[in-house]
Amino acid sequence: MSQHPLHGLDVQLINPDIPVGKIKHALFDFDGTISLLREGWPEIMAPVCVELICGDTAPTPAIEAEVAQMIDETTGIQTILQMERLVEMIREHGLVPEDRIPDAHACKQVYLDRLMVPVRERIARLESGALSVEEVTVRGVFRFLELLAERGVTLYVFSGTDRDDVRNEAAKVGAAPYFKEIWGALRTVEEYSKEQVIRDVIAEHDLHGSEILAVGDGPVELRNVKAVGGIALGVASDELRGHGWDHSKTARLTKAGADILIPDFTHADELVAFLFAEGPATA
Repeated sequence: MSQHPLHGLDVQLINPDIPVGKIKHALFDFDGTISLLREGWPEIMAPVCVELICGDTAPTPAIEAEVAQMIDETTGIQTILQMERLVEMIREHGLVPEDRIPDAHACKQVYLDRLMVPVRERIARLESGALSVEEVTVRGVFRFLELLAERGVTLYVFSGTDRDDVRNEAAKVGAAPYFKEIWGALRTVEEYSKEQVIRDVIAEHDLHGSEILAVGDGPVELRNVKAVGGIALGVASDELRGHGWDHSKTARLTKAGADILIPDFTHADELVAFLFAEGPATA
């Protein structure tokens, strides 16, 4: 009896009934899905949020847990939206006087000032040859991109990271040439959202359901593509190693509607064979 191409692989096929063989356009998240330059960003964002909520007051485990939950639930969304939620949390806790509460853009700047220290260091090490491209990208992602491109799929990046930064970092890791367009966050939500990108691509190319694929490690992009009947490929990768499972991601991606979960793109050939209904790898 024939088996599907994912049988026996380290891949979780959550929805075996997805209509495969139709993909024309694919939208990729960037950080944690392609690039590892920003690995560790939640561990940088969390203390920033706690400090801004608590002000001069000592943090509590309850506040730290609330911040961790907020970050987990909003992974993949524009940073400014996370910061808008942070401002609400600062106000709700009431530990900082109203006249000292920063706005969302000020909160974002505090976070970015800290985040970009290790990011710039990694870019410098990449450019000097101290780090290889393989060390700053998720394992097998270029093979996956090549296989999709060979099948005529139009590829895009849509990231919650600021547009200029994601374009720069995509170029640094060598991913930029694969993509027709690289979108990232602009100053306001009205100017850019992942949901709007999906709608625009669908409208421009008259796409239907499973003709569109979203690939990401955050719940936002997966929920958005599932809402329009597309296919959701969740990447639950251990960003510190660049491969293997990060099981803290699997629950949130499953909840967001992932059709397939992968730890990385090691099995790119088999995965693409499945997505394009090209027949079983084994019989």
